Amino acid sequence: MTDHFKQIYNHDAERYERLIAREDQRGNLFQTLMDIHPFDGKTVVEFGAGTGRMTRIMSVLVNRIHAFDLTYAMLREGSRVLRETGMENWTFSQADNRQMPLADNIADIVVEGWSFAHVMGWYPDSWQQQTDAMLSEMQRILGPSGTMILIETMGTGQRKPNPPNENLARLYQYWEEEHGFQYQWIRTDYQFESVEEADELIRFFFGDEMADEQVAGKNVIIPECTGVWWKTL
Repeated sequence: MTDHFKQIYNHDAERYERLIAREDQRGNLFQTLMDIHPFDGKTVVEFGAGTGRMTRIMSVLVNRIHAFDLTYAMLREGSRVLRETGMENWTFSQADNRQMPLADNIADIVVEGWSFAHVMGWYPDSWQQQTDAMLSEMQRILGPSGTMILIETMGTGQRKPNPPNENLARLYQYWEEEHGFQYQWIRTDYQFESVEEADELIRFFFGDEMADEQVAGKNVIIPECTGVWWKTL
């Protein structure tokens, strides 16, 4: 699936945005982030922002948010969507998660969502070193008492949390045991406007097997579990 995701991020950002716009209709992620660390008036840096789903959530509270992604197509779509909100306290820029073009100690909160876990597919032989580099970059950017927040899948199509594969289970364990992150999980179910939309977008991103099993010609709500890890310096 590695090339599958790269293809989407580079060439199908608009359809990706349509998918994530249907995720977490109950707003559980927003409330969880607020419980971990108040965002009001803070400066936030976002790693792997994609089309800006998390950026939009955070922009309504923060003083300033600097969002970064490696893929130009995702940044272009994210910028378009953010402009439509009317918010002006954000920037979208291109950068690698391991090397952000920012000074030390400038952020109160650093966040990544559905980005860091790609190390398991893209760097199978050096995932620990890549992970350490990204977390070190987060820590460099944070000011005193700053908080790091990581958001990744605990299973789409599942009602209870479970890492989708052994590699992700290893990564999550590494975050907790080697880097001292706390963890909790929430439901972030998808709710589509129609069965046809559900089938199209689930099939597009997650593949035929999941679409056949989860949508089955009748479902517009697809269960999903999401993990949230955090650490305060």
